[in-house]
Amino acid sequence: MTGDQGTSIREDVVVLLARASGSALRTANAALEPFGFRARHYATVKIAAEGGGVPQRQIGAVLGLDPSAVVALVDDLESLGLVQRQPDPDDRRTRLVSPTPAGLTMLEKVSPVVGRVQERSMGGLTAAERDTFVRLLRRVVNE
Repeated sequence: MTGDQGTSIREDVVVLLARASGSALRTANAALEPFGFRARHYATVKIAAEGGGVPQRQIGAVLGLDPSAVVALVDDLESLGLVQRQPDPDDRRTRLVSPTPAGLTMLEKVSPVVGRVQERSMGGLTAAERDTFVRLLRRVVNE
């Protein structure tokens, strides 16, 4: 079966990315479940930690989420004591999301689990192919 442009689903980038993303997210969510964490929780705390406090809208842009979904996600993490919202000293309308000490501790706990998920997700690739794959994904997402 082919798509409208004659592209097989085995070669359709949208289909392949959807399958790869879905598989990686399901695997990550299952692995993070014992921690009461999900892949989006991990990604949000990681983004906040690397940015040293980032605007909610930046989290949404990085993850490709609607602002209302980001609010709900940050609310969840805040209720768990893993992130906090603080006013941006440069823009009083903006709230910065930063990890709490508990959030950083959680990130340390789950990072090896996420590493194993990444290994499993890219298990069929050589080290060089993995490097190329990550480099190409970064280009796709304009990073």
